[in-house]
Order: sequence, then C-alpha cells, then structure tokens
Amino acid sequence: MNVQCHSCIGGTNVGEDIRKLDYGQHVVAGTPGRVFDMIRRRSLRTRAIKMLVLDEADEMLNKGFKEQIYDVYRYLPPILEMTNKFMTDPIRILVNGDKQFFVAVEREEWKFDTLCDLYDTLTITQAVIFCNTKRKVDWLTEKMREANFTVSSMHGDMPQKERESIMKEFRSGARYWSLDVPQVSLIINYDLPNNRELYIHRKGVAINFVKNDDIRILRDIEQYYSTQIDEMPMNG
Repeated sequence: MNVQCHSCIGGTNVGEDIRKLDYGQHVVAGTPGRVFDMIRRRSLRTRAIKMLVLDEADEMLNKGFKEQIYDVYRYLPPILEMTNKFMTDPIRILVNGDKQFFVAVEREEWKFDTLCDLYDTLTITQAVIFCNTKRKVDWLTEKMREANFTVSSMHGDMPQKERESIMKEFRSGARYWSLDVPQVSLIINYDLPNNRELYIHRKGVAINFVKNDDIRILRDIEQYYSTQIDEMPMNG
C-alpha cells in the first residue's frame, strides 16, 4: 500500500512539517494545536479532507483541547459533521476481556515491597507502572534501579524527543514504559487515578494498589464503568 503519511506534533520542527505537507500527504496525524497551526499557515489544506478521526476524543475534550479541536473543525468542508458537535449524553463502555485486580496495601510505604513481591511471584516481561505525580515517578524509578530493575520513566515535563526515544527503546524491548504497546504483559496502578475517567486509558491486565482510603475510589470506578475489580488471588 503506497500511502504517504506524516505526523504533526507540538515540540517538533515546524519547517519539516511544512516541507512534508507541501510535498503532499494522504494521511496526517497530529496534536490539535500543531494541526491547527499548519492549517492556519495554509500548509495543510482542508478542501480535500474526507475524514477526521479523533482518537480518545473524550480524553482530549476533558483536557482542554475543545477550543483547538473546534478551530480545526471550522476549517473542514461542511460535509464533515462532528457527532452532535462534541457529543451529548455519551455512553461509557468498558470493553470486557481485560483482567483487573486489586491488592490491598495498608500503608503507602508498603507499596514498593508489594511491587517487588509481584515481580517475585509473577512472570512479567514488560510492564507499565502508573503514578499520580511526576515526583513519585522519579522517586519510584530510582528505587527500582537501586533494586536492579531495568526501568525508565516518562512524564509531561520531559522534552518530546526524549519521550519518543524512550518509547522507541521500549518497543524494542530495551526499556520500560508506554501505552497500548502489544508486548506489555501487565499494567500496575501504583496509585489509583485521581480522575476515574483516566482508568479506561490504563487498559490491559491491570493490578491496582489500593489503600484503605482508596476503596471508595475503586468502587466509584467499578460503578462508573459497570465492571468488577476483584481482589487478587494469593497464588497470582
């Protein structure tokens, strides 16, 4: 299949985007801000666009991209309609098939030992571990390195190129972080997400570390997605 594709992502070289788009592309993927910038510069011409796909649209709308998405939408041909102009009364669906468990952890400081126990008990090839703060990500990375785990960290304060490098190494099996990568065998929520709507984006075989005061959050997630998260069996 001879398809020309290009990605327009904030934090990368604008001149390269302009050059690639002027050459002509069948498919353009990108972040809302950079895509709109290319439209505004007339490097991305919208006249012939046949389809607009919003990947994880709910997440983008919740994270404040609504205005940028609408800016892009205004330049599209009239025949392209958004679903009720950014959705009305959306239905939440959690796809069955993913295994979800929780491990009761009485104290925050016991979580790291619980993590080490998991690695001793389970066969884990590659995994993703989520924390709720950048500071904890950095702390956990150092703790795991001290315990001789092969681990890298990634969060929003890192430059785009560094994040891309970590993703590339992870996919090749050299390192340890990503989302929606086929070889990931396990997802560990070291912290339950602060926003229940983020739970759907942490998909896969998931193990949640849950303190006593997190039980309410866990039940809220279950109710929100009409699912059940059972306590992890002692034998794994």
